[in-house]
Amino acid sequence: MRLEQQKLLEDIRQAAEAVGRYIQGKSLEDYLADDQLQASVERKFEIIGEALNRLSHLDPGMVEGIEDYRKIIAFRNTLIHGYSAIDSGIVWDIVKTHLPKLQAAIQKSL
Repeated sequence: MRLEQQKLLEDIRQAAEAVGRYIQGKSLEDYLADDQLQASVERKFEIIGEALNRLSHLDPGMVEGIEDYRKIIAFRNTLIHGYSAIDSGIVWDIVKTHLPKLQAAIQKSL
């Protein structure tokens, strides 16, 4: 694995871990009431999506092992370009149901 690929995987790992720290002990209601928390979580998803996008150009085979990587990249694009259409309830669901799968895949790749 090239150094650049490893750095991108590490960026994803660190961003995902940060999201976990941010939401620890929080409920959906807490998340919906805290715009700073929402902004922090969304920023980390932007980093995750951008790193996956770059990784997909460097090593398409590597990202094929990451479930729904195209959807993650598309989610990043929505956060950046379609920010006014973001449903915080959906973001919360992604954090709770999909982020752990991504973390497992990234850990396996590292």
